[in-house]
Amino acid sequence: MVKKTLVLGVSLNPDRYSNMAVKRLTSNQVEVVAIGSKCGRIGKVLIEKDSFLYKDIHTVTLYLNKNRQSDYYDFIISLKPKRVIFNPGTENSEFYKLLKKESISYMEACTLVLLSTNQY
Repeated sequence: MVKKTLVLGVSLNPDRYSNMAVKRLTSNQVEVVAIGSKCGRIGKVLIEKDSFLYKDIHTVTLYLNKNRQSDYYDFIISLKPKRVIFNPGTENSEFYKLLKKESISYMEACTLVLLSTNQY
């Protein structure tokens, strides 16, 4: 099953986990869209600065700390993803409650670990 993924909080710095996640997702044939603080590219993935109404998003994987997430609550919920992954350092109990209310699954996990253990 293709799990089109939005990576939110992407960095153009190749040493950052969000950047590594984009590369690993694409190398695993996952369709990726990405939003970061700067426009650019990671391989063939275009990094946008603004939120768009993406379609058919299965997973949102977060690389924003909880203080920066609130600006994206409505946007993420509007995408109606099947799940939201809270990578280490992004845990947010306030957002969990909003997702639960909307029947959107969430998990505290590392996208890179999920991919490397075939659990993505």
